[in-house]
Amino acid sequence: MNANAPGPDDAPRSALLGALVADAVAKGARVLNARAGRLDATTFFPAVVGPVTPGMRLWQEEQFGPVVPIAVYDDIEEPLQWIRDADHGQQASIFSLDSEEVAVLIDGLANQVCRVNLNSQCQRGPDVFPFTGRKDSAEGTLSVSDALRAFSIRSMAAAKDTPENRAILGDIVLSHRSSFLSTDWLF
Repeated sequence: MNANAPGPDDAPRSALLGALVADAVAKGARVLNARAGRLDATTFFPAVVGPVTPGMRLWQEEQFGPVVPIAVYDDIEEPLQWIRDADHGQQASIFSLDSEEVAVLIDGLANQVCRVNLNSQCQRGPDVFPFTGRKDSAEGTLSVSDALRAFSIRSMAAAKDTPENRAILGDIVLSHRSSFLSTDWLF
């Protein structure tokens, strides 16, 4: 047995991530952090890549990191349209202190992704939450009975418990700025 040989599960994933980064770089993006995107046997060093544009595989493929594609836009409608057109829909993150802006974005995202994170990165868990996905992200994950139950369960908006986030959410709920965030049980 060759100790330096890649493991059966790691090599294909590392090769895919390397190919996604190489495709983006070949089409004009840059790797923006040191040592990033390097492949060493089965280890793929995290990469921040940008600017990512529609002709790149990173623009379209769901890859679960450790690649962070960065796209530039001039109008907030551009990323919202990208999310509506995307084949996958697990999570999105909104970073803002403007409750009016946050309300509009949550409403635009709530039916496209299953988890909207406020002022925090996309993340796994906590494990008390069920696995959720929309579009192709949920393919093959549910039985018929699970699917019927899931279609009746709403999406969620999640935020770390900070004074700023409580103020934003409180303002959105109490001023009725969002049709999705409409319960004030937290406040």
